[in-house]
Amino acid sequence: MSADVPVPTAKSLEKIAALCKPRWDRHYTRSKLDTDPVYHSVMRELNGNTLPLLDIGCGLGLLSHYLRACGHLVPVTGFDYDERKIDAARSMAALAGHDHLSFTAGDARTDMPEFQGHVIMLDILQFFTEPEQDALITSAAKRVAPGAKLIIRSALRDDSWRFRITVLGDYLARACLWMKAGPTRYPDAAQFQRVLSAAGLSVRIEPMWGGTPFNNFLIVGKRES
Repeated sequence: MSADVPVPTAKSLEKIAALCKPRWDRHYTRSKLDTDPVYHSVMRELNGNTLPLLDIGCGLGLLSHYLRACGHLVPVTGFDYDERKIDAARSMAALAGHDHLSFTAGDARTDMPEFQGHVIMLDILQFFTEPEQDALITSAAKRVAPGAKLIIRSALRDDSWRFRITVLGDYLARACLWMKAGPTRYPDAAQFQRVLSAAGLSVRIEPMWGGTPFNNFLIVGKRES
């Protein structure tokens, strides 16, 4: 980890998990914040920039709490299809006493909020068809302000063992009802290059496996100032 990127303390992560009312959510939150490299990667990309943030597919709103634990206090708008998770996200934000966090339920294909700033999409594109993915990425890119980034974490379709494990993990998440649907289609790197370049963003794609077995990549589209 880069020395100049803030890292939350173990105590602060425990406090975030304690905001969850259901026991499953508490265990999930603590494990997720401990093991998933995406939160530090997003903090690294946003570090030093004070533009607001739209988190599409925010789930319980864990990213917003992680960023605040790092001292990154920008306004965050969370948006997710799962009303149960949005209700939990609102409850957690209220218990934490954080200002400038808002969470709304809706379908990103039709109801994405009007916004300008940084945009985050983590682990949601596999639930859509290719045309829906293209439209969703394009819609998200339109909300990226000058000097801001569209930060996506997605598994990429290829013939690796990591990809096969990723698919299995998504089906297991559906089987235990954590996710409302199973995967539909996984994008590949060429799709991101094509769609983001057409939207006027520069594109960077890098592996983001961390200590996990999943075929995850960080895709960063930046709009120049």
